[in-house]
Amino acid sequence: MPLRKQKGNMYPWVTHMHTHLAGECPHRCKYCYVQRNPHGVHPRWKGKLRLIEEELKINYGLGKTIFIEHMSDLFSEWTFPNWIQAILSHCRRYPDNIYVIQTKCPTRILNYLTFFPKKFIVGTTIESNRPYSETRADPPIARYRGMKELKKLAIETFVTIEPIMDFDLEVLIKWLKNIKPAFVNIGADSKRSNLPEPPAEKVKELIGELRKITEVKIKSNLNRILKGS
Repeated sequence: MPLRKQKGNMYPWVTHMHTHLAGECPHRCKYCYVQRNPHGVHPRWKGKLRLIEEELKINYGLGKTIFIEHMSDLFSEWTFPNWIQAILSHCRRYPDNIYVIQTKCPTRILNYLTFFPKKFIVGTTIESNRPYSETRADPPIARYRGMKELKKLAIETFVTIEPIMDFDLEVLIKWLKNIKPAFVNIGADSKRSNLPEPPAEKVKELIGELRKITEVKIKSNLNRILKGS
């Protein structure tokens, strides 16, 4: 699959996307837009997680901001170490780009920092501080702790609260203050997955508090909650 230009509304600040992995994302999130595609799941995203070695030959060029493994999670516990090393080494061969790595298993990154490219930013998803059964990924508290460790190493980070689920305001604010991300993305469930969503006023209060400590990027799909519909 060639290097793709970013055309969706996931992260407008990303210029390109690329994935070396195929198969179903092992987190199996209930709200996953890939598995809930109304047109059916593409064969590429079916079956066991696997590495497509041909993807390691893609020329990344320079001057891009590339979201790596946007269809899966490079650092999931089901991703083999040699796959991780090979993918990061591919990125290292093109040092004039910025690489976006987003994972729900940030603690595992600590074992691979020597393989990372020169310029990168690490993000995680924290839909809520509460543990919900909608995903097999590490619970939010584990993601929070992993991101705190990365921050101690002066690694640039961001947090995505999407799809936002009901949360405890004081706890979530405390977590974000301790992580100190460069910015926070906030969005809602676009697939109407019947998630436990917070009321509009709580979301507005969260946004107000976060703006005191970092940049907040509001995704258009959040308007549904903010307008109370």
